[in-house]
Amino acid sequence: MTEITRQHCKDLDAQDPLAAMRDAFHLPEGVIYLDGNSLGAQPKGARAAFDRTIDVEWREDLITSWGKAEWFTLPERLGDRLGRLFGAAPGQVVVCDTTSLNIYKALRAAMGLRPERRVIVSEKASFPTDLYMIEGATMGSDYETRLVEPEGDIADLIDADVAAVLLSNVDYRTGRLLDMERITRLAHEAGALVIWDLCHSAGVLPMEMDAMGADFAVGCTYKYLNGGPGSPAFIYVAERHQAEARQPLSGWWGHAAPFAFEAEFRPVEGIRRFLCGTQPILSMKGVEAALDVFEGIDMQTVRAKSVALCDLFIRLVARHPGCADLRLITPEAAEERGSQVSFAFDEGYAVVRAMIERGVIGDFRAPNVMRFGLAPYYLRYEDMFDAVEIMAECIAARPWEDSRFAQMAAVT
Repeated sequence: MTEITRQHCKDLDAQDPLAAMRDAFHLPEGVIYLDGNSLGAQPKGARAAFDRTIDVEWREDLITSWGKAEWFTLPERLGDRLGRLFGAAPGQVVVCDTTSLNIYKALRAAMGLRPERRVIVSEKASFPTDLYMIEGATMGSDYETRLVEPEGDIADLIDADVAAVLLSNVDYRTGRLLDMERITRLAHEAGALVIWDLCHSAGVLPMEMDAMGADFAVGCTYKYLNGGPGSPAFIYVAERHQAEARQPLSGWWGHAAPFAFEAEFRPVEGIRRFLCGTQPILSMKGVEAALDVFEGIDMQTVRAKSVALCDLFIRLVARHPGCADLRLITPEAAEERGSQVSFAFDEGYAVVRAMIERGVIGDFRAPNVMRFGLAPYYLRYEDMFDAVEIMAECIAARPWEDSRFAQMAAVT
């Protein structure tokens, strides 16, 4: 096999069509950031957006900014911009609330659209909040939950009793990518609706939600979308469902005439009916700054670099003798994975902690998963080379024997 050198990686960087995007982000000197699937880097435009909102819109213009600065329409304006990244036409996405709340809204809406059915299908290995929300949405009812095993086929669980299928299109531990079109088609053939959790794909995977006939989708904006810690989530509702769909969090922002202050709830037409209460404008400004970076970007180009970065990272680890004990759990085939590479290693937590101390930031997921989210717009090919070298050095140092790394932190 041809040796991969650091110079080879630098040559790839010199030919990278997305290289200039790196300059749009604040990246600490000496840090290789491989945790974009947990919290994205800060866009350089974010500080100016926050300053303008605080110093002018809030401090000077006060309450008039709900109209003057168009705060009130920010959820749908950001939603339209965000929807472009995953193939949603305007009027079908709002930025609002949290992923958990939006999953609950979508679930209850889907259940209401299929009232005669009593089964929810999801994944046993799903991110826990999805499963918790299913529990909450079906609490005290006669609904059944069917969970597909990691190696199982979702087709075996979908039948005429299923109201909704809730799935993550990218597995948060392994990075495995589901065939969205196939699963959506299978669900629709059985008369069920699909809710896609896009938390680990929005911003790095090209998707065509409208073209595939998707029903609902939810996701967060603080991972690959770089909106900032705890920035608002989003919800997609296909236009064809909006007139009949009802979500249970009937807050005043989803009212047809919120400033009429009517005693009874009357839902607004369109996607705004999936809003609930007053939205966090400061946090939304972080999302707006992040979407400025994505303006005009070609998601196919982003995906091409994502695939190349992951391929390189996998090959570098496979060829390095110092990484021989790591077991790749991410699919090697590019079409079967997101923008993430994960390895299983019994002492993985200590290794990740040691790597962070050396300036390579990844994360860990129990019980033994070393997880690296590769954001194509600010990572370089040379970062992959350097990260693997440091990883091998950390493994060789046996950090699990160091008391500093023995205690599991509250956030891993």
